[in-house]
Amino acid sequence: MKAARGADIVILGEVHDNPRHHEIQAQAVKDLQPEALVFEMIPEKHEAAVNRLREEGASRAELASALNWEESGWPDFAYYAAILEATPEARVVGGEQPIEQVRAAMTEGAAQVFGSEASTYGLDEPLGRQAQEAREQRQYEAHCEAVPKEMLPGLVEAQRLRDAGLADAALRARAVTNGGQVVVITGNRHANLHSGIPEALRFAAPDLELVTLGQLEAEPEPDAPPPYDFHHVSAPPDRPDPCAEFRESVD
Repeated sequence: MKAARGADIVILGEVHDNPRHHEIQAQAVKDLQPEALVFEMIPEKHEAAVNRLREEGASRAELASALNWEESGWPDFAYYAAILEATPEARVVGGEQPIEQVRAAMTEGAAQVFGSEASTYGLDEPLGRQAQEAREQRQYEAHCEAVPKEMLPGLVEAQRLRDAGLADAALRARAVTNGGQVVVITGNRHANLHSGIPEALRFAAPDLELVTLGQLEAEPEPDAPPPYDFHHVSAPPDRPDPCAEFRESVD
């Protein structure tokens, strides 16, 4: 990803529980040495403590404890600790949205929940019919085709809120580092050029140079190129069928 060296913001996607994806992220961060790291997995309210602990040389266990990682629902903290350790001087910025706000967006809409800055990220603009239908279909597939279809518009709004929140965190990171390079660690859907963080940033800061990497677990169809500047394919880890577990949870 030589193109990433000159980018203002680099978005590194992942499948959250794929160890190889995190190894690639850590190597990219080690090579780039950005001024700031934005994590989808870290709430803004914890970023000051994380940065203080990093300056004090805290252990992985101390960082995980400060983040209440065991209760967070995210995969093994070691995956993300390796990324943090790849650039010890980088400022950490939290991009995770509070769950109560995500839930509220499903019923009230992303713009209402985001507040006065909603227009900055295009949240006040309704999606066109084709874009709305495409995003609802992605949500349906992401939820194992097991959710009522009347929930899909709300799930799209929740995703828009998360994308805007991550874009806002990336711009905060740019500000606190006086325009330094920012790397965003996030799931592949947020890295999508057409509907994720990049779309929100096109509204807020269209002059910034972005580079996105999507990390897949199977080769894409030849006639359907992935919606990223670059993509990488790694084998999936051994895991139980997530859809089987999800369907059991909604039954």
